[in-house]
Amino acid sequence: MINPSSRSGRPDPEVTIRRILKVNHAGEFGAIRIYGAQILVARRLFPDIVPALEEMRRDEIDHCRLFRAAMPARIAKPCRVMEFWSLGGSVLGFLTALAGRNMIWICTEAVESTVHRHLEDQLAFLAKRDPELHALIASIQEQELAHLRTAESSQKGRGLSHALLLPVVGALTDLMIWLSTWGDSSWMRAEMARVRRG
Repeated sequence: MINPSSRSGRPDPEVTIRRILKVNHAGEFGAIRIYGAQILVARRLFPDIVPALEEMRRDEIDHCRLFRAAMPARIAKPCRVMEFWSLGGSVLGFLTALAGRNMIWICTEAVESTVHRHLEDQLAFLAKRDPELHALIASIQEQELAHLRTAESSQKGRGLSHALLLPVVGALTDLMIWLSTWGDSSWMRAEMARVRRG
């Protein structure tokens, strides 16, 4: 599927805004599944970290609801690959939790740092195009950054597992975002780079 283009040949911003909502909603849905699976395992193996995971999961549930509520006004619909976000999130959550306490936090760091980078692109893109959605994403970004800081401070050392898992989970998250936006995430990064240089 190709974006409707303006005379300049660039993608239609309204289509990109709809895709931002789709991927953010789907990403939060996937995060809920990651935390849900990790909580199931952690209740038996690492009960001391369950409250922190449950709090982060509640935040993601709220974010998912807020993005869904913002869709109708922008003629957006949930992502068509939601089942992949759901399955991928559950599998990633179970595997990282079974691999140990530190792997849970490494997974959180990898996902949240990737999400933060994409939210930065979105905020720059939306600043003059959709101030209301910009404000919503900015408020959500604060909580996502809190999750990232918690994950970084909770890790016991940064050895080989950190070096290996961080880029893999980050790359998978990037891939899901790219697929869910039909490549618009790449276009937004390129566009923002042009704006910053200009």
